[in-house]
Order: sequence, then C-alpha cells, then structure tokens
Amino acid sequence: MRLLDVSSDRDHNRTVFTFIGPPSAVRQAAYKMTERAVGLIDIEKHSGVHPFIGAVDVIPFVPLVGVSRKEAVELSRGLGDEIAHNLKVPVFFYGYSALRHDRRELPAVRKGGYVKLKEEIATSERHPDYGKEELHPGAGAVAIGVREFLIAFNVNLDTSNLEAAREIARSCRESHGGPAGLRAIGVPLASRGIVQIAMNVTDHRETTLKDVMDFVSNRALERGIRVREGEIVGMVPRDAIFPNMKQYLKLQNFDGRMILNNYL
Repeated sequence: MRLLDVSSDRDHNRTVFTFIGPPSAVRQAAYKMTERAVGLIDIEKHSGVHPFIGAVDVIPFVPLVGVSRKEAVELSRGLGDEIAHNLKVPVFFYGYSALRHDRRELPAVRKGGYVKLKEEIATSERHPDYGKEELHPGAGAVAIGVREFLIAFNVNLDTSNLEAAREIARSCRESHGGPAGLRAIGVPLASRGIVQIAMNVTDHRETTLKDVMDFVSNRALERGIRVREGEIVGMVPRDAIFPNMKQYLKLQNFDGRMILNNYL
C-alpha cells in the first residue's frame, strides 16, 4: 500500500487521503484509518463548510489495474461489515456498492448532513445499510462505495459574497442545466475572506476541467466577479491533463506528483 497524497484545508476542516495498492492492503489501511479516527475525533465538536455525516465521512474505492468492479464492491461491503460490527459506526453504501437505488449518489446519502441524519436515522428512509439505527456518539456514520474516478476541483472567487457563490454553484450543477456530471456548492473561506465554488467532476472525459473553468468564469463575470485561482484536491488521471493547464486553471498547487498514472 502506498500513500500518494494528503490534502487538508482549514475552512473545510477536512483531510483527503489518497492511497493505492493491492485490494487486501487497501482494505486494511482504510479500516485502520477509520479505527484511528473513531478513537481521536468527536464529530459533535466538528465545524467546517464541507457537508459531512461522520468523522470518516466517505471511503470511496476506485478499481484501477487488475481489479474488477465486482471485486471492489465485495471488498467495500466487507469493510463496511467490519466497521459496523467492530467499531459500531453505521454504514451507508453508495455508488456501485449501493444496496438501495436511491442511495446510488453520494449527495443523497449526505442529504441534510450530520445534523439531519442524526434526527432521521431511526426512520425507515434513513436506516443504515449495516449497523444500528443510531449514530456513533463520537464518529457519526460513514458512506462507503465503489465509483468511477472523479476530480475534486475548486475555484476561488475574488469576493466575499456567499450568496453569489451559491447562485453560481447552483447554475453549474448538471441538475440545474450545468455541464454533464458536474456537482457544485458555494462555500465561504472565512480564513481568507473569499468564497469558493467547490466541485466534483464525475466524468472528466465528457466535461473537461477546461470546460468547468470556462463555465464558472463566465457565470462569475456575469456578476462582475473575477476568478482568483483554481485548486485540485487529491489526484488527477493523465487523460485529464491539457497543455498549459496550470496557467489556464490558475492552479497554485499542481505538479507531476498529482498525476495518478505516474504511480501505476
């Protein structure tokens, strides 16, 4: 197992770990990470602008080389069983691992965040797939699933106008007529006095990062707002790269170490 990237952000108050390896090693690492987080974090004291349902909010598996989707789904469900049984953290499956059609999309599992889930977990609509129908008192719940590769791409705007950011984010979502496969939220970055459009690009072949930047920039300019910079969280596949990408996307943090294929 190899840890490739660790990305943290003060305002999101969230850390993203990216690691690769043989299935058994990845499963063990995910379990040990969860076990450690459950022992250290009290989710009741957590605050951050990114949606969450638990101390370990989401564990996504992306089959890459020599692993089938079916094998990855079996691994994810085995991990979920272990977490629910040993750590007493309720588990919700999403993506290809979903046991319910209405939980295929992660936003559906996270709907309303930790506070809403805490109120509704005992209802039939929000019962966990594995574990008791109550949140772990310190760790909340966890979403686990197999999915395709996605790119976490954020655009920081040169304004503190949160309502404008939320309007721009809404217009960017596929569900509101935006580019295919694009999910977006507008959040404040209080430590910097600006706002951010935080996005997931779920199909970078259909909607490129260049497409995303163009769309966000145009929506912002319509409101007289300038894009300050772009940010990639985690890794990107090689086929998402294009000439002069760092300059075009106004990236401050990009280099070859963030290209996933370099480690395969």
